[in-house]
Amino acid sequence: MIPDVSDALSWLEANPLALKGICRGVERETLRINANGTLAQTPHPKSLGASLTHKWITTDFAESLLEFITPVDNDINHMLTLLRDIHRYVARHISDERMWPFSMPCFIDSAQTIELAQYGSSNLGRMKTLYRKGLKNRYSALVQVIAGVHYNFSLPLAFWQAYAGITDEVSGKEEISAGYLQLIRNYYRFGWIIPYLFGASPGIYQSFLNGRQTDLPFEKLPSGFIYLPHATSLRLSNLGYTNNESQSQLGITFNNLDEYVRGLKQAMKTPSADYQRIGLRKNGHYLQLNTNVLQIENELYAPIRPKRVIQDDESLSDALLRGGIEYIEVRSLDINPFSPIGVNEELACFLDSFLIWCALAEAPAMSAQELLCTRSNWNRVILGGRKPGLMLGVDCSSSDQPLVSLGKLLLSDLRRVAGTLDSNNGDSQYQRVCDQLVVSFDQPDLTLSARLLEQIKKYGICRLGMMLANKYRRVLSQEPLEVLSESRFNEEQVFSWQRQRALESADRQSFEAFLASKNE
Repeated sequence: MIPDVSDALSWLEANPLALKGICRGVERETLRINANGTLAQTPHPKSLGASLTHKWITTDFAESLLEFITPVDNDINHMLTLLRDIHRYVARHISDERMWPFSMPCFIDSAQTIELAQYGSSNLGRMKTLYRKGLKNRYSALVQVIAGVHYNFSLPLAFWQAYAGITDEVSGKEEISAGYLQLIRNYYRFGWIIPYLFGASPGIYQSFLNGRQTDLPFEKLPSGFIYLPHATSLRLSNLGYTNNESQSQLGITFNNLDEYVRGLKQAMKTPSADYQRIGLRKNGHYLQLNTNVLQIENELYAPIRPKRVIQDDESLSDALLRGGIEYIEVRSLDINPFSPIGVNEELACFLDSFLIWCALAEAPAMSAQELLCTRSNWNRVILGGRKPGLMLGVDCSSSDQPLVSLGKLLLSDLRRVAGTLDSNNGDSQYQRVCDQLVVSFDQPDLTLSARLLEQIKKYGICRLGMMLANKYRRVLSQEPLEVLSESRFNEEQVFSWQRQRALESADRQSFEAFLASKNE
């Protein structure tokens, strides 16, 4: 199941400078909660700036769901320090509220208490809120307030020049896109290692099921927390933030960029009987952007996406056709509850090594059926990854192999990638991470999900969540800023409101005409 990458790894070791200049960035989501652990009912704090236009601090689905975004960075430690600065600033500007430290939400008495994110009166802002209303009507608000981490990653031009023989990004956009699509296919085939090592949602509040039926053999704690003994990331399960049935049947593949974009565009034009039953309007109010399978491209809930920075009013798919794939976005990451900022150096180093390996390993074309088949391995790890003797399928056709042996083989390759990265940096940071992680295959109690479940059993989910939230609030509030200054944050707060007002005053179309232009 693990492909032979020895030749490619030898090439990499002989060309270490090809990895100089990796770019990365993090997006971290977190719910604002009250001092008693309930969901905050306050609007997004004005003191943080305009969520529509702020560079670093915005909201995701709900007013209470914060999202922090780091700029593109070539250095992991600098990136994480900047992310910590954002947390420090926010901790000081959310009054008596806290940031919930888990991916799965705190106890929410009613989905009606979840207010959709508000972005002002501009057409763009109203469309963003309406999109979220559509998500609520399609999938439920409870599912939409699950928090996660996204990791944006790109290889330097020097890598593609040396590895693919291109001259520049413009003339070589097809080769670069093909390389990133190869990375994505390997991610689908082997990305199950991520929930195994870093999954941190082995259970949920029973109330989160919200009447949904499940035949999963949950065990229950007195607090109302239900869990699977060997689960790693229920956030990625069918109970969490994942594709529904209509999306899984789209047949969108990652073999060719034109084919991928064509599938994406088709999904945005294909009517859905389920969403037509919801309707477009009720009593004069919009219920969703449209009644198609996807309202917009972002609704495709993939564990990894090809991305490109868009220009002006173009769509992501048009941007990809124009310039090719610029970077990839990893989306299958749980919040690390043992980090005040939800992510740490270990995860970033692992992802760098793993994504480089995915770019190097051969990746045969995948049919839509095989793409669905890879989901089986992910589900086995998501629901029972720490189960002794767990077997994973090989190429969706031949006999199963033990997860433990597959994981060790993969980490052996990753350590060679790590050695090359360390040779550029003059340290052993990446190799240390590989050495620490490989032990988890023989000792699954060392995984993040196992450690978290142990703490939940000891303290209860609400008590543990509040212990961590209170600790992080105290620590972050007291720490000095290191990369961004208080004045820089204050300037961005002011500028973000100016940018939002400029958008609102520049509108020349009615909202209906604006929506019609987006649905053309």
